[in-house]
Amino acid sequence: MIELATPWALALLPLPLLAYWLLPAHRQRLAALRLPFFQRLVEAAGVSVPRGRQRSPLARLTQPLVWGLIVLALARPEKLSEPIVWQSAARDLILAVDISGSMDESDLIDAEGEPRQRLAAVKEVIADFVADREGERLALIVFGSRAYVQAPLTEDLKTLTTLLDQTEVGMAGPHTALGDAMGLAIRQFEASDVEQRLLILLSDGADTGSRMSPINAASIAAERDVRVITIAMGDPQGSGENRVDSETLEAIAETTDGAFFTATDQQALAAIYARIDELAPREVATHSYREHRSLSHWPLALAAVLVLLTLVLDRRQLARSRTAGAPPGGKADARTDATEKRSTSRGDNAQEGTP
Repeated sequence: MIELATPWALALLPLPLLAYWLLPAHRQRLAALRLPFFQRLVEAAGVSVPRGRQRSPLARLTQPLVWGLIVLALARPEKLSEPIVWQSAARDLILAVDISGSMDESDLIDAEGEPRQRLAAVKEVIADFVADREGERLALIVFGSRAYVQAPLTEDLKTLTTLLDQTEVGMAGPHTALGDAMGLAIRQFEASDVEQRLLILLSDGADTGSRMSPINAASIAAERDVRVITIAMGDPQGSGENRVDSETLEAIAETTDGAFFTATDQQALAAIYARIDELAPREVATHSYREHRSLSHWPLALAAVLVLLTLVLDRRQLARSRTAGAPPGGKADARTDATEKRSTSRGDNAQEGTP
């Protein structure tokens, strides 16, 4: 498929005709010597004098063609390839994982009925969840006493999983800064231009050291269209920082039109991640692209060939006309000798007739 990138350039086609009709002809005054007997002098010399150089028929044909080719090049003809279509996820997802000291507890039961460390069980389930996110951008935030971006929004899920495996309990401090983790996630979403933004927040303790309260952070998230899904891990009947503040987590989910879950064992945690796609199905954006290959060089090259061809043929025609108009050397010399003899004989007769 071929199309013009700047078709408005075709409006320049009648420009030479407008210039010919509207602009005055170029005139130049030159110094000259008038000879009243110039024509007889030319006839006596036996040469032909052109009255002016006229455009050859070939030039009259090629000039409008060359102009049309130049205008066509300005219109930028392009060859378009077949549409190249690909899809990308229209959702950005951030995982915020609590790695405070309480995540070292071994009270999550695996499929074999054996107790597992909380963080180890979370890593295993999250790894399976991330593996199914092909084509999506994910980020990883870990938090304890402070919140840190372990991996920014990226499609490199393998690296994100590796960074998650390297995370250990207590790396971010022993306490739980739930509100700060949400605030950091909101700032990460500021670099996102997709419509669907999802934050999965996993915690096993109550907020104890945030500079921003979780409820205020949830209100800001709702204003910026960030949906929060909260997962509580731990004992709601516990004490101190080991107590899961289910009410706050549930309020966060409700404020942001999200969902709240409680994970009592590793199987329940895996089921929660399976339900996330049902609650927030992944949206796919379809993109298409056509490769544009410029063809402007072809009309320009053809115009250059026509100009060169016209110049060569015009020079040959001019050389032939000059050769055909010049008299043979012997004949011109004979006429010159005859003229000189007549002039001499007239002079002699004039001298003889003088007394």
